[in-house]
Amino acid sequence: MADTTASANAPGKKSNVSIGKMLLEGRAFFALIAIIAIFSFLSDNYFSLNNFLIMSNHVAIFGLLAIGMLLVILNGGIDLSVGSVLGLSGVFAGWLMQGVELESMGVILYPPVWAVVILTLTLGAFVGLINGILISRFNVPAFVATLGSLYVARGAALLMTNGLTYNNLGGKAELGNTGFDWLGFNRIANVPVGVIILAIVAVLTGLVLTRTAFGRWLYSSGGNERAAELSGVPTARVKITVYVLSGICASIAGLVLSSQLTSAGPTAGTTYELTAIAAVVIGGAALTGGRGGILGTMLGAFVIGFLSDGLVIIGVSSYWQTVFTGAVIVLAVLLNSIQYGGAKRR
Repeated sequence: MADTTASANAPGKKSNVSIGKMLLEGRAFFALIAIIAIFSFLSDNYFSLNNFLIMSNHVAIFGLLAIGMLLVILNGGIDLSVGSVLGLSGVFAGWLMQGVELESMGVILYPPVWAVVILTLTLGAFVGLINGILISRFNVPAFVATLGSLYVARGAALLMTNGLTYNNLGGKAELGNTGFDWLGFNRIANVPVGVIILAIVAVLTGLVLTRTAFGRWLYSSGGNERAAELSGVPTARVKITVYVLSGICASIAGLVLSSQLTSAGPTAGTTYELTAIAAVVIGGAALTGGRGGILGTMLGAFVIGFLSDGLVIIGVSSYWQTVFTGAVIVLAVLLNSIQYGGAKRR
């Protein structure tokens, strides 16, 4: 009799577990659907293609930072410097667009926009390289190394501008440096360029993670660095590479943001590193490393962006926006603990 009862209850129990697992693993997707449904009900202006494109353009900044942060977290690290690198990159690009004065020669150079972009990305890669070397070669904890970089990059941005903002970065035709605002204002097939850049970087990152040896190395070194090293994985090189890529992603975000604003200030990107971490966590990545994916991270970025913009649209105080965002982050970490904790117990 007992066996019959157990047999009868087993399918229902298995079904409940499957549904629960599906909801848990797809929480970022379901959260995004719920956010869209709720704010569409609360505001007539929310559910429209144009509004979604505008919000997606805002998400592009967080999404680019989150992609770099995902790579670092998959490696079992953290990068607190991305917000400051974003600000420094924008200021550096603004400084170049304003013209580089060579006092000894008595001339002012106005580099073309493509040169500004390359030099700015190089700066982001350099900061990431310093982080990676400190962490992999000198065994400085990632939290400490990137916290130091956070302050150094922010201080450098303040020194470059003396605390002021570079305005009117559109350039002048006679100087040959126009086109910087193209990133922020232009659209291709009605899709903002910032969104297209985010999509390209996300797709490339997804391919790297799933189709290359580097992706396999990254997951294995993040899951168990010592075992990966014994298996022949160049763990130090992987670690340096992810921080370099994180710096590049932060620089791209800085270029897109300063282009959208046609100005660059030294305080841009403040606390954005926390938003990037939140997007990765909401997307289901484990802070301990080795688990996570680009799709979840993108969904996490859209959850935060659509939630923030939705609260603005319905007129919620910015103070409450901070509370709601914090609550979402705590809930995401809790769900991650349940998901991965359950996996360990099994």
